[in-house]
Amino acid sequence: MANTPSAKKAARKIERRTAVNRSRRSRMRTFVKKVEEAIKAGDKTAATEAFKAAEPVLVRAAQKGIVHRNTASRKVSRLAHAIASLTA
Repeated sequence: MANTPSAKKAARKIERRTAVNRSRRSRMRTFVKKVEEAIKAGDKTAATEAFKAAEPVLVRAAQKGIVHRNTASRKVSRLAHAIASLTA
């Protein structure tokens, strides 16, 4: 357990940041899941709409340090490719 005042404060800050990061990560995963489900169902229009909503969430997660920017870019790229490969 933290003993010094600064260590106690750091522990409090980490706890708050962890809650925020957990929320952001969950939100990102939910948006990606919606796109993947639409792709699996073969619904190109729904997948495109879900992707338009998911892309900014992924980019924002990378900016906030929730995921690495290359990871976010890779996810966006793979989802876009999967949607493009669907027949209309």
